[in-house]
Amino acid sequence: MLQPLVSALQYHTLPRPLPLWRGGALSSVTVAYETWGTLSPTRDNVVFVLHALTGDSHAADPHVPDNPKAAWWNPLIGPGRAFDTDRYFVICSNVLGGCQGTTGPASTNPETGRPYALDFPVITVQDMVRAQRELLTALGIRRLAAVAGGSIGGM
Repeated sequence: MLQPLVSALQYHTLPRPLPLWRGGALSSVTVAYETWGTLSPTRDNVVFVLHALTGDSHAADPHVPDNPKAAWWNPLIGPGRAFDTDRYFVICSNVLGGCQGTTGPASTNPETGRPYALDFPVITVQDMVRAQRELLTALGIRRLAAVAGGSIGGM
């Protein structure tokens, strides 16, 4: 389960294959994510931050909170900021197909034992959202206080 006040890369492997919008499924999907703040007992204080394809889940770095180059949303995530971690539990996951820890072309294809590379299936925004939804379900999150993100993350 989630650890409060932790900003470290964490991983969740989905318990079943992920169906893809264009057909087929990925048999093994791992989602990389980071969290900040404390999850309330009712699990209703979650802000889910989504990023563009070029980003990763390292949206905030509490060790250097005023350095926007250390983490791409440092000015927005933390105590007293727009996404106040004294009030909200912030989750940011890497997108499916990305290169920062979530299953993508560099991941090992369980059928071949080698990286997917060009054999990685074509995925859609719907597939990315399905993987993120599966992560939230696994973490026991049924309701979000807010969702934020720019570019494809905002979709």
